[in-house]
Amino acid sequence: MNDGFIKVGAASPVLRVADPAFNCDKITQMMKSAVEKGVKILVFPELAITGYTAQDLFFQKRLRKSAECALERIVAASADLDVLVFVGYPFEYKDKLFNTAVAVKDGHVLALIAKKNLPSYGEFYETRWFTPSPEENIPVDILGDTVPFGRKIILSCTSMPSLKIGAEICEDLWVPDPPSVHLAENGATVIVNLSASDEVIGKAEYRKNLVQSTSARLVCGYIYADAAYGESTTDMVFIGSNLIAENGSLVASGTSFLGGDILITELDTEKLVSERMRMNTYSIKDEGYAIVPFGLCAEETTLTRLFPRHPFVPDNDKERAERCRTILSLQALGLARRLEAAHAKTAVIGLSGGLDSTLALLVTVNSFLILKRDLADIIAVTMPCFGTTERTKSNAERLAESVGVSFRTVDITKSVLQHFEDIGQDRNDLSVTYENAQARERTQVLMDIANKTGGIVIGTGDLSELALGWATYNGDHMSMYGVNSSIPKTLVRYLVRYTADTSKKEEADVLYDILDTPVSPELLPAKDGKISQVTEDIVGPYELHDFFLYYMVRFGFAPKKIFRLAHIAYKDIYTDEVIKKWLVVFIRRFFAQQFKRSCLPDGPKVGTVTFSPRSDWRMPSDASAAAWMEEAESIEV
Repeated sequence: MNDGFIKVGAASPVLRVADPAFNCDKITQMMKSAVEKGVKILVFPELAITGYTAQDLFFQKRLRKSAECALERIVAASADLDVLVFVGYPFEYKDKLFNTAVAVKDGHVLALIAKKNLPSYGEFYETRWFTPSPEENIPVDILGDTVPFGRKIILSCTSMPSLKIGAEICEDLWVPDPPSVHLAENGATVIVNLSASDEVIGKAEYRKNLVQSTSARLVCGYIYADAAYGESTTDMVFIGSNLIAENGSLVASGTSFLGGDILITELDTEKLVSERMRMNTYSIKDEGYAIVPFGLCAEETTLTRLFPRHPFVPDNDKERAERCRTILSLQALGLARRLEAAHAKTAVIGLSGGLDSTLALLVTVNSFLILKRDLADIIAVTMPCFGTTERTKSNAERLAESVGVSFRTVDITKSVLQHFEDIGQDRNDLSVTYENAQARERTQVLMDIANKTGGIVIGTGDLSELALGWATYNGDHMSMYGVNSSIPKTLVRYLVRYTADTSKKEEADVLYDILDTPVSPELLPAKDGKISQVTEDIVGPYELHDFFLYYMVRFGFAPKKIFRLAHIAYKDIYTDEVIKKWLVVFIRRFFAQQFKRSCLPDGPKVGTVTFSPRSDWRMPSDASAAAWMEEAESIEV
């Protein structure tokens, strides 16, 4: 339960229609099994105690009495189990029947949530037996407890403030104004749905999309428990299509054709609260919902869900290719508009033979194709100096030639040496001045060429470099338009690879070689003709920094939680000592380098994280990192 994680389950028990005693046995067995696996919230299907398809047997007193006895046994079984259970039950009140979700915990009924929307179309006929939920909650007595009965009910965990649960039942989800909307607006972070949704062609995909989109729109966790084997097949078939979603992502799904299965995963309620907090358009209301407290034993939640190593990059090949196409198009369209608005005759790019400048050139080429402009008006400039290797210089020239743009070589060695003489810098002093003087000279060259040709300078720096401050202030930090400003380094690599995979051989060959070249600013002298300054040896692996960046900036996670997730994602790659080391470096650099992000040039937003001071990220340049550093350094490894 630390860090906002709660283990949840959607259960589809084997049942017999109109046999509550049998169904009770199966339900209690699954309750015990779920608890053994650490489940804290367990959801059963609609009318699981009797079976959804009992039809006119619901009018039989014997069935209702048997169902009450079964519920009593389920409640009693919960006394020694640390799990909040929702189970479907036909509740009789004032000579009417209600289709309800009974919330059970610690040997007591906590609430009765009634179904509001009763379908009586197609194969459904619920209004024959049931009455819709009352508009306002009513106190009722059940099995010795006085509890709220209605639909305006939220169960709030006393030991985990971010866990607040609302319930709706099957058809409630499918209507234009579902109860879940109002539950979420009144504070529920998790919605459970007790369902008996029969299976017909095409329905499974629609159901999945409905659950995912609801969890996205409401910024909530959504647990959908479906009826399975044992329901009557007189006119319908049920296959236990269970779904668990979190803020638009399907965290787990499974089909229990023969019943008896529990779909188990974890939901991150802390992330949901963080996301709601940053959305000023997320409505918060107080409409008189009953808040029912319940307790859970505070303990570490064992995480089984996967956390991708590259959160900015889809794992699925097809989805990744589509993402790359979309991003490249957005970058190109953004630049095309800027070229038009600036009446730019040329686009000038410092082409180093590295990944970032390669991507910037590819984007610029796409922009010119959109505008039907001559590619010769793209001026790629390589500016060799002390650390430039033959490999990168050659790749820059080969790439420019393969895509058909103009190419220039401006050796800046003499200019930098003259500058060293002017400021009294010893050329053998390989300090930050030695490095940054080269970066600033390159930017001056590009700016002046742009002025001379009536063009603009295209920035090449990426999101990861901005997070770490791995850019020379007023050097490569500056441009007229930064096309990579919202692209993290891990994604840059995939975008270049995607282009290589879809290019002609000549262009592809050079792109593949660029992909195989170590990332380096090449500001220190080469050794034996090879790169001596490998960026990731200095600041750490970019894949780790992108992981830290995603969870710290996107969701506001604390260092210990980020470390916990990184441990899971990278346990086979990096030791805990290594992860902690670079997390500390990331936090230190992230805070210290904000001043560079406070004055960034324009650039297109293509993902959920950017550092533009005009849109997504506002942070004082002199903010203290002390609280974050204290927690990061206290992590035990």
